[in-house]
Amino acid sequence: MSIIKDASLADAGRKRIKWISERMPVLRKIRERYEREKPLEGVKIMACLHVTSETANLMLTLLAGGAEVRLAAANPLSTQDDVAAALAERMEVFAFKGETEKEYYECLTKALELKPDIILDDGGDAIAAVHTSLESLATNVVGACEETTTGVIRERALAAEGRLKFPVIAINEAETKMMFDNRYGTGQSTLHGIMNATNFLFAGRTVVVAGYGWCGRGVAMRARGMGANVIVVETNPRKALEAVMDGYRVMPMREAAKIGDLFITATGNISVIRKEHFELMKSGAILANTGHFNVEINIKDLEELAVEKREISGDVTEYVLGDGRKLYLLSQGRVVNLAAAYGHPPEVMDMSFANQALCARFLVENHEKLECRVYGVPKEIDEEVARLKLETMGIEIEELTEEQRKYLSSWEVGTK
Repeated sequence: MSIIKDASLADAGRKRIKWISERMPVLRKIRERYEREKPLEGVKIMACLHVTSETANLMLTLLAGGAEVRLAAANPLSTQDDVAAALAERMEVFAFKGETEKEYYECLTKALELKPDIILDDGGDAIAAVHTSLESLATNVVGACEETTTGVIRERALAAEGRLKFPVIAINEAETKMMFDNRYGTGQSTLHGIMNATNFLFAGRTVVVAGYGWCGRGVAMRARGMGANVIVVETNPRKALEAVMDGYRVMPMREAAKIGDLFITATGNISVIRKEHFELMKSGAILANTGHFNVEINIKDLEELAVEKREISGDVTEYVLGDGRKLYLLSQGRVVNLAAAYGHPPEVMDMSFANQALCARFLVENHEKLECRVYGVPKEIDEEVARLKLETMGIEIEELTEEQRKYLSSWEVGTK
């Protein structure tokens, strides 16, 4: 039996899911194909994803393919309760907004009791569970798909230790996911969440972006587009150099902390902003995270420095420090774009979840050939998603001639 907030919200959820479906044409095409071919007939799929209207359309695609599906939330604050209620009419859902940590893992465990053949994960919590507390379930799993950077890091660490028990496909590393979802999706939705929570004026303000991967690039680009003066904090020399060449100031967090008005973490790492940085910040500084877990901003350090704490709103917590300075943490340090807004626009999630749907089928058909390691999305799937996206946008591209194909595959022709 599902665990959701309120079943009476289902009608509103159905309307939202249908509206979003109109903006996810690639996934809709795949769903139509799956309804005919039933490639997932009899397959058990457990998904640990953000429970949003976009995710609901992926779930409906898997169901159309014949799968039995259970869904748990990938974040305690990201669930859209009306969507969860609507989905619960079709499948088992274990998710509601505002879960405690204990409730979060209870819901995750309930979903895994399906004894899945395939896991679709976002952040690696489900995959980690079947390697630790629910290890007995790992023998049922033929493969998994990982949606985000943080999860891929965890699963590569498992593989490096020789402990990964089944193949994992890194959905995050598909070009049609990473370059679009991470950059354009995170860039737009992060600013949306911050403005929803605070009504922050970006123009003329100093915004510090920690991390210059695809997510950080997107956040920096959109913040600058809103008129902000953007500083990038980065540990990787190549990415730092790229940020400089893109026109941003680059400096360590110890220097950026002194001048930033808004800090946004997008690294996938821990304690990116910590005690030594809080001690340097000016009063009124805002702290937001758009990385997957609530560890990038060290909340324990902030709590220890504070002499007073109060909730300004559901998404803003004020910390008063011993010297009277006030720092503001958004969404409890969790992903601000989902906790305080709607998450990525459906147009980019269309590609991400098309990769999920196609890779689930790929695992069903090819798992016996795969080793227990992390794989990239097969090139043919990535290119199919891009082709379908262009097709649904009414865009035609150039095609190579036979002469051009031959030229690109030969070595004989040189300078003439």
